[in-house]
Amino acid sequence: MIELEINPATMKMELNVRELPNSCVVVICDGKAKLRELPPYGEYKIITHQGKVKRMRKEEGEEF
Repeated sequence: MIELEINPATMKMELNVRELPNSCVVVICDGKAKLRELPPYGEYKIITHQGKVKRMRKEEGEEF
């Protein structure tokens, strides 16, 4: 997980899409931004409570 910088004066964030992984998610909550690469397979859950992000969890299972 990579923490992204948000300019506190302008509350803006800059991302260079060429430097990002091919498959990723950016989550913004309470003025903080975090980037996480998505797995090649499986589920990725973002758990919220009362409108705030509490956890980000990767779940990989096996299918028969």
